[in-house]
Amino acid sequence: RVKPWGTGQAVLCCKGVVNEPFCVVNADDYYGKEPYKLIHDYLVNGHEKKDGEADICAAGFRLGNTLSENGGVTRGICTLDEEGRLIGIDETKNIVKTKDGAVIKTGLGDVPVDPDRIASMNMWGFEAGFIDMLEEGFRDFLSDIEEGDVKSEYLLPIYIDRLIKEKRAEVKVLPTNETWFGVTFQEDKAAVIEAFAKLVENGVYKDNLYA
Repeated sequence: RVKPWGTGQAVLCCKGVVNEPFCVVNADDYYGKEPYKLIHDYLVNGHEKKDGEADICAAGFRLGNTLSENGGVTRGICTLDEEGRLIGIDETKNIVKTKDGAVIKTGLGDVPVDPDRIASMNMWGFEAGFIDMLEEGFRDFLSDIEEGDVKSEYLLPIYIDRLIKEKRAEVKVLPTNETWFGVTFQEDKAAVIEAFAKLVENGVYKDNLYA
């Protein structure tokens, strides 16, 4: 089909090119500096892993730092164990920022959600061998696709959630207080421009970053 198969396929395009630990991000999102350092340090420094399980890490953002002022968004709300390992990801739609925090808009009314919950923003750290696992999962995914289906996507969070449930992966969540920026709605653009201007003003980035 013409339409790409989603984030899982995007990473698979790196097969044969990426042969070392690597980080995955959405190209149209701003994550801040700290999460990159956290993932780099996790991948570079030694840490224990269980035999037969993929060793994965993920940046964990405070949900309230990832919401738009201009409408509902979809976020992967994380459930963690006592040691900060990911138990599961709940892809939650229509989360709206409010003056008191956040709510999930549903057909049955608003459901409050804690803005301090950890959310995944699709920022992952993987070992090189993960690409082989991803390819195996893609074959399974394609075998279940009906002819003519042009909408189904092979998404990283869904596949990783499956690996966790099958006890084939362990995911360490690395909490960060950074604020996510992105243009989900056209109205977000002005706020993002202002946010970047403040980062330059505060010396986080140089004014002529690309010069």
